[in-house]
Amino acid sequence: MENLKKNDSRIYNVLVKELRRQRETIELIASENIASRAVMEAQSSCLTNKYAEGYPGKRYYGGCEIVDIAEAVAIERAKKLFHSKFANVQPHSGAQANFAVQLALLNPGDTIMGLSLSHGGHLTHGSPYNISGKWFKIISYPVEEKTCLINYEEMEALALKHKPKLIISGGSAYSRIWDWERISEIAKKINAYHMADIAHYSGLIAAGVYPSSIDYADITTTTTHKTLRGPRGGLILTNDEELAKKINSAVFPGEQGGPLMHVIAAKAVAFYEALKPEFREYQKQVLVNAKKLAETLEKDNLKIVSGGTDSHVFLVDLRPLGVKGNNAQEALEKAGITLNKNGIPYDPEKPTITSGIRIGSPAVTTRGMKESEMIKIAGAIVKVLGNIDNERVISDVRANMLGLCKEFPIYEDLKY
Repeated sequence: MENLKKNDSRIYNVLVKELRRQRETIELIASENIASRAVMEAQSSCLTNKYAEGYPGKRYYGGCEIVDIAEAVAIERAKKLFHSKFANVQPHSGAQANFAVQLALLNPGDTIMGLSLSHGGHLTHGSPYNISGKWFKIISYPVEEKTCLINYEEMEALALKHKPKLIISGGSAYSRIWDWERISEIAKKINAYHMADIAHYSGLIAAGVYPSSIDYADITTTTTHKTLRGPRGGLILTNDEELAKKINSAVFPGEQGGPLMHVIAAKAVAFYEALKPEFREYQKQVLVNAKKLAETLEKDNLKIVSGGTDSHVFLVDLRPLGVKGNNAQEALEKAGITLNKNGIPYDPEKPTITSGIRIGSPAVTTRGMKESEMIKIAGAIVKVLGNIDNERVISDVRANMLGLCKEFPIYEDLKY
């Protein structure tokens, strides 16, 4: 790092400032976490220098015998962690993993069905702004307006009517349990594939505290950060040998060139960490903390979408407070609490404004916080939302949140 400080002070200062921001901020973004020093060490290693198009033992470049070991270990650990017969660890992101599956199974113009983005789905499940929505005909299934839960009978009716070739389950803002088995039964009725995108739930699934899709979905995709707490990247899993071959071809040479070997090594480290008993205890606490946050906020008269959470994430409907999501995000960030504005089901506001916020518990749980800290954080959120234009109140909350962060420090031995 001394070299960076000497050779590029502008970027060095970015690292210094970002480390300080992370240390001094209560992180409630559901898709973020705090990777271990071991994960970061692998990711910043000399493996970044190696080009390795292809797969272990079948590369298009020489000198890959060492990096082959890293990828083989990552594959072995991913399969063990998720009880899967096949794993492709090369996707650069969850979006890349999802597109690889679509490339492997579909032709442009085919019909796919996924949870509506405005109801908690994901861009890669058929948004018109994403390649999934540009290449394919999209049928979106909703959540019920009253309960904000998925109606599987309605999903089945849509599937029978439109006969998609691929049904996608999973989402970025759905807090409840997914019925992977039921969705697979629906897919089988119309001879469709079922892809489960568990990007948000994969850490919980790996720890056995949330139902797994592996035995039901034809293919499962995930990110390797979020609840899994690894480096930013993607992963594809299946138990079907023929689909495995299609996936490998779709990832390379279908959509990607050389894999990021330093990131694959970091994924291997994260999988190793997730296989340890303490990871299961961590994920149990992630669930407890999310529930405590939601329950405490609800007691303070905030409206929780669907009435609660069965996972690490939930949405808050701000309409009863007369507060917009974008304004809430901005005020809370000033107060030392980072989260994101988020549309709620049937939201009357534009995506750039929104009527809600999304809250997640993985990062604060990684810091070691438990129920008592969730009560304090919930109280801080309520205080800010009730005084959104009061700079003095926001400043007081900021001081309290800074004190909480100092009680639960991160990266104490990391110095830039």
